[in-house]
Amino acid sequence: MLHVTEGGLSTTVQDTGRFGNYHIGMPPSGAVDQYAHRVGNFLVGNEAEAATLEMTYTGPTIEFDEDALIAVCGADMSPELDGEAVPMWTAVGVDAGQTLDLQFATEGARAYLAVAGGVDVDQVMGSRATYTLIGIGGYEGRGLEAGDELPIGDASVDGWEGATVDDAFIPDYGDDDPIRVVMGLCDYRLTDEGRDVLLGTEWKISDEADRVGYRLDADVDIQGMFREREQPFGAGTDPTNVVDLGYPIGSIQMAGQPIVLMRDAVTGGGYATVGTVISPDRGTLAQGRSHETVTLKSVSVDEALAAREAWNDRLETLRDRLLD
Repeated sequence: MLHVTEGGLSTTVQDTGRFGNYHIGMPPSGAVDQYAHRVGNFLVGNEAEAATLEMTYTGPTIEFDEDALIAVCGADMSPELDGEAVPMWTAVGVDAGQTLDLQFATEGARAYLAVAGGVDVDQVMGSRATYTLIGIGGYEGRGLEAGDELPIGDASVDGWEGATVDDAFIPDYGDDDPIRVVMGLCDYRLTDEGRDVLLGTEWKISDEADRVGYRLDADVDIQGMFREREQPFGAGTDPTNVVDLGYPIGSIQMAGQPIVLMRDAVTGGGYATVGTVISPDRGTLAQGRSHETVTLKSVSVDEALAAREAWNDRLETLRDRLLD
């Protein structure tokens, strides 16, 4: 059992997500940085689908009432056991009675605490992921608070302690590489100049960036990026409005400012979505901190598929090395 004595800024139970429910307006939820989530699970001998704790900017304080094996991956939150520093991206043994503290992240925005056996809360619609907007999944459908108690699943802690990730497999969250985007669904609504603005502007991550959407700010006339037209019935009067359509996860909604829709976003609406951040780069974006800047780069569908294959191969290679 994990005893929460401090909940941190925003700590939720997440897994790989709940799928197959878009038709009823249910987003997948799940870890926004799937790479850090999965690597943490691999380090402690879990399957990728096991539930972890997603911690934003600062982590919780947790007491263990049984021996456990843990790994903290993602943003560096300087984890400590009973006041002694423990390494990130490494499987660490915990004795019953010890306390884990996590500090304010020094690089990146989110870290993941994996525990051998996984966080064993009840599944809702096939997933343990927390969707706080409607209060389902995870622990009572909300972020963790002092006094919460989380069960952990059965697992052997033998043979994995000390497993660690080579530097080559640890992301650099200070990297300024552009976020890759497949243009569409509604990029036809942009002027050529508007498209150039979207892809040529250095955007600042807003204070409002969260699991629902990453809002991007710049001194840009968003409406002026769109072609003039007589709006069709049902589309609304603003040039950024369209007749309602589905919103893919990662799509860039133009609602007064670009908003990259994340894993808790609504599944449809009436704003133009002019591009979609490719799946490997959504976790990168989710590690961006408020007031940091990002740029966007257009890639083809084939390039996006190749990037996804390389991302999967990287995880598979890492898991194979840990199993050797």
